[in-house]
Amino acid sequence: MNLSIWKNTPNLHSINELNKNTLGETLGLEFIDFGDDFLTATMPVDERTKQPFGLLHGGANVALAETLGSVASLLVVNQELFIGVGTEINANHLKAVFTGKVTGICKPIHIAGKNHVWEIKIYNDAQELTCISRFTCTIIPKNKWVV
Repeated sequence: MNLSIWKNTPNLHSINELNKNTLGETLGLEFIDFGDDFLTATMPVDERTKQPFGLLHGGANVALAETLGSVASLLVVNQELFIGVGTEINANHLKAVFTGKVTGICKPIHIAGKNHVWEIKIYNDAQELTCISRFTCTIIPKNKWVV
């Protein structure tokens, strides 16, 4: 019995291709793992993601969290018919990170209907929780999206 939340089994190469020419690529985000109910990505703590005082920028944490939640929402809907757009995000920055990389783990809180709510926990290389975020994604028909 498959208890996976994913509409189709995620493919890390395809997911990482979504980052091409986006903020995710600029920040060095990389999707590295998934399970039946989680999606994981990393982000380096370097000149692209630090703020002027030498530590990881809170906005970079939020970009990692929103990217994880948005992609997770895409993976639980029919991608031919729907997309997800972020409508709310919050983040509590709990511990400064100066070097290495951070790893975000995204899990669902609610993934039924038009609104998906995700919890994203971000850890440093020592596996210490450095940020926790909650992200809401609204699911809309793909044909209504105008670029």
